[in-house]
Amino acid sequence: MSIEDLQLQAEILRAIKALGFTEATSIQQRCIPEIRAGRDLVGQSSTGSGKTAAFGLPLLEKIQPGQGLQLLILTPTRELCVQVSEALRDFSKFTHIRTVSVFGGVGIGPQIDAIKKADIVVGTPGRILDHMERRTIHFGKTRYVVLDEADKMFEMGFVEDVERIISQVPKERQTLLFSATISTSINHLIKKFLRNPVTIKSETQVAKHLLKQTYYVVKKQEKFSVLTHFAKQNHNGLSIVFCGTRHGVDQVARNLKSQGIKAMAIHGGLTQNKRMHALDQLKKENIHILVATDVAARGLDIKHVAFVYNYDVPKTAEEYVHRIGRTARAGAEGDAITLLSENDYENFNRVLSDKTLHIKKGALPHFEKVAFKREDMGRAGGERGSFGGRSRFGGRPSSAARPSPGGRYSSAPRGRNEDFHRPRFGSRSPSYGRR
Repeated sequence: MSIEDLQLQAEILRAIKALGFTEATSIQQRCIPEIRAGRDLVGQSSTGSGKTAAFGLPLLEKIQPGQGLQLLILTPTRELCVQVSEALRDFSKFTHIRTVSVFGGVGIGPQIDAIKKADIVVGTPGRILDHMERRTIHFGKTRYVVLDEADKMFEMGFVEDVERIISQVPKERQTLLFSATISTSINHLIKKFLRNPVTIKSETQVAKHLLKQTYYVVKKQEKFSVLTHFAKQNHNGLSIVFCGTRHGVDQVARNLKSQGIKAMAIHGGLTQNKRMHALDQLKKENIHILVATDVAARGLDIKHVAFVYNYDVPKTAEEYVHRIGRTARAGAEGDAITLLSENDYENFNRVLSDKTLHIKKGALPHFEKVAFKREDMGRAGGERGSFGGRSRFGGRPSSAARPSPGGRYSSAPRGRNEDFHRPRFGSRSPSYGRR
């Protein structure tokens, strides 16, 4: 369906065309008519499916500039808050609608002044609550609420904050909820705050026929050397390297840069300016690799990603799918590469529990061994995880996980077409720390 077929208001259509959009995505085609009709809505949609426009375009048509705060959008992260705000400003550039971003980590004073003139506020739950407690934000005229990336908000522990905020918005409102997955907790929220919602589920944005998924069994102490080899070989296109902890992200990014690779780190422990700078540099292709915790797997609009590397294996199949969903988009091919050492086996078992995933075992290429320099975290034992040394849980893995004389692990996971046996070197997974 073409953009013209959506029959948008003239000013909004003009802005959309100026941005270069010509075709509406599936979720846009299905959501926009329902939102226009005033229905509450649950959208199950993956990152990159076009959901910001799906809810943003029809809601912008309902906003009366200068009539107070009419639309509240809650997002789990500062990055997503900024991205949604920027998108709405782009869509409404030929109108007089004012959109304000409200998030923590920056001064609250300018936000207080901006909210007074705002028609739309996009914010993170914590900072919205700060304004509520200061009585610097009021919802008396708010008629539309959007919960974006609801599952991520639950994962980050914002459920009570979200409920407190929504309870202060007039009941006569239209409520929209978007989430990649619909859990029991989210169902509770839907039943509590949405009225007879229509549910729309978009198709996956990962083109499986264009996505190549491979895992390589590596020795823990050689994992970084293998990553460096792939990073230097696969330099056509942007890459994201996922690590399990903030400290791991910093370590890997620092060591990649020492190998002459243009890399930057992003995680929740960085200042807002540093996080946004990293995203900006990636989008401008001034860097080739973004090293990240899972904060980058959800909500962030990062285009043209050719390679996704799982330096640390995620704990669940769902997290794995979110990560690899960064690549193989818009008809382009993509590669998802998982580096699997003995600390990762249990997590990889969980990933492979999703029978729809087809991850093939790759033959480890010849690679040059490079040094990996660690920085002490300032406490005994550090936070090594899969970066070498002994497991944080102490002791050596059992013999089932030790290298065989040929260099392979006797109980390492095998490809989808091979027999798979759960590793027997321990029942606890590595600690992944704060994200």
